[in-house]
Amino acid sequence: MKQRKIGEAAVSALGYGAMSFAEFYGPTTEENSFAILDACRDAGVTHIDTSNVYGMGRSEKAIGQYLKDHPGARDSFHIATKAAITRRDGARFFDNSAEHLESELDASLEKMGIECVDLFYVHRREAERPIEEVAETLGRLVAKGKTRAVGFSEIAPSSLRRAHAVHPVAAVQSEYSLQTRAPELGLVQTCAELGVALVAFSPVGRSLLTDHPLDADIIPSLPFLAPNPRFAPPNYARNLELTAPFRALAAEMGLPAAGLAVAWCLAKGDHVIPIPGTRSVAHFRELLAGAEAELKPEDVARIETVLPVGWAHGDRYSADQWVGPERYC
Repeated sequence: MKQRKIGEAAVSALGYGAMSFAEFYGPTTEENSFAILDACRDAGVTHIDTSNVYGMGRSEKAIGQYLKDHPGARDSFHIATKAAITRRDGARFFDNSAEHLESELDASLEKMGIECVDLFYVHRREAERPIEEVAETLGRLVAKGKTRAVGFSEIAPSSLRRAHAVHPVAAVQSEYSLQTRAPELGLVQTCAELGVALVAFSPVGRSLLTDHPLDADIIPSLPFLAPNPRFAPPNYARNLELTAPFRALAAEMGLPAAGLAVAWCLAKGDHVIPIPGTRSVAHFRELLAGAEAELKPEDVARIETVLPVGWAHGDRYSADQWVGPERYC
């Protein structure tokens, strides 16, 4: 597996997003999650990206149980988790206070049965709190040995610059794929300039950029996708039509569609690390094919001709889902 950098750590160019361990896209089992982690180890996929809110700890607990059952497996993985999303009086809000972040990190370490994570992100920025203060908090967690590096999820390039001036930011996580190109309006460039990894979640477009997009009948049962504009009628049907030529191009190029989507993402910069999630080992192998592919500039151009900037119908988030991520354009 090719390597890239998150801070000082060398990690696999392809990571794994462990939200799928928490039934985000459908039912799964702990045994199924373990099979994915086995496949990661076999393929040299080292970066595992989770969060304290994925299944309210279910994802972290699955990782912890796997590590307990497989002595020595901790050395195979670069583990990242996140905190800051919480609830008060039934309402969702973001807490970037030092007390909250440290207590949540402590709880995550306990769930996973480890003494330190390799990367700890602020999952959502608390807008009212200066990001410089949050960066100082993260720096203290590094000094205490609870995390080796720190990052942020879904922040603007300007916020990244402010935080990085206080304490080195190793990674920024953001949605980035052929159907979500907004990071190219400053975030991809700022991360490259500062030496920050851009950890790209949903690189296969929540199934739209695969050979087997989700059946429309399933979407209403998925709490996140049901209100998502790109997956709601009539947008979803149109998006399926628009991605059909991409699937055909992938077949022509000898790759699964998901693999081609991953390969495109990797071609956008040596600092970009896609973290697709899946509940299927077979689908995981399709993703691996993309990590092994080498796209030439003319290949990227063909892909972007089939799916040009702005092709997708519907916003990537609903109004409620947009609460938290920073818009910067």
